[in-house]
Amino acid sequence: MDYKEYIKQELITAFGCTEPIAIAYAAAKASEALGARPEKLEGIFSGNIIKNAHSVTVPGTDGRKGIEISIVAGAFLGNADKKLEVLADIDKSKLKECDQFIKEGNVSVELKPNTANLYIEIIAKKGEDTSRVIIEDDHTNVVLIEKNSKVVFEKAKGTEEDEKVDFSFEKIYEFAKTCDYTDIKDIFDREIEYNYAIAKEGLTNDWGSNIGKIILENSNGNYFESLTAYASAGSDARMSGAENPVVINSGSGNQGITVSVPIIKYAQDKNVDQDTLYRALIFANLIGLYLKQGIGKLSAYCGVVSAASASICGIAYMEDRPLETIKETISNALAVNSGLVCDGAKASCAMKIASSLRNAFLAYNQALSNNSFKAGDGIVKDDIEKTIDTVGHIARYGMKKTDEVVLNEMIENRDYIKDFE
Repeated sequence: MDYKEYIKQELITAFGCTEPIAIAYAAAKASEALGARPEKLEGIFSGNIIKNAHSVTVPGTDGRKGIEISIVAGAFLGNADKKLEVLADIDKSKLKECDQFIKEGNVSVELKPNTANLYIEIIAKKGEDTSRVIIEDDHTNVVLIEKNSKVVFEKAKGTEEDEKVDFSFEKIYEFAKTCDYTDIKDIFDREIEYNYAIAKEGLTNDWGSNIGKIILENSNGNYFESLTAYASAGSDARMSGAENPVVINSGSGNQGITVSVPIIKYAQDKNVDQDTLYRALIFANLIGLYLKQGIGKLSAYCGVVSAASASICGIAYMEDRPLETIKETISNALAVNSGLVCDGAKASCAMKIASSLRNAFLAYNQALSNNSFKAGDGIVKDDIEKTIDTVGHIARYGMKKTDEVVLNEMIENRDYIKDFE
């Protein structure tokens, strides 16, 4: 798959945090397949889906949180044709019916162990009829639809070679500098409009813990802090149910905001020409996707670490820094904040964005002053590709147990401790 096709596939619009919205999408598909309003709904999910949908506000639901409302709102009110905008413009007058359905015990939630990190299964029942929908690996990747145990749709698994993207730092840089982006410009126009708008929303009104506002009020003229404030404010609003669409990166709205908003704000403040802005966004978004390719869309590794590192690459690009400086910036940033733990989508994501952007800005200044870390300093390698590969291994394999512990602590299940005794 080439870079343009990957951008089209990955930089899509989502209305609300992608995990509860993906649940709602699966539920809408299950209801559609059933052909009637369900009397019972069952959700079976991977640990990472449960973790990321557990505490976040579901947009369109007037402040309701969690998995059950995601399932029921999707099944009763959602439009499956809208995919990750499934709950946009729903009939809120019917939300009390959703509450009553949940209160009556008609929804069940179950963990599916030993499965892909991104796994969603919804079973809808009415009378003798049953439908089943499974999403795997990607938030809109429906792999199975059944009605009364008969397969209605089944997606053939592509070969690994078909899905592979030939990422390298230098190839991404060259593509960003030279590509004709005419046919993907509309994606970045949406990113500029939507992601900046939710950042402004987060600074204008009260959302979550108001991390963005706090940073901006205490920035004391520090320009990098103001860029951090805008990105954090976007997460404040998104995690607390603001009804703003966002162009995502690596399956995440927070990562989409973190990658793009500092670049958009910088370009606006510094009067950067449109062509340079588009190319900086292409560069940063592809770097973000590259960093997450080895980590996976969902893991114990907080994705805003990679997104923040990629964002600073975009700013360095706009400042016309040498490629070697940009490589060192990424290496410096990954050497320090890699391992920041993901404990699901919720208000504190905004502060993790702030931490990661501050670290990335410091990493950039470190590179500019010729003080970058050297190969052998912890996980730093003699080549940026090797460092990125190492971080992917740490996140995918080294933090797998961490993920299990975090999930068990979130659901207050301490039985796992006996495995360590």
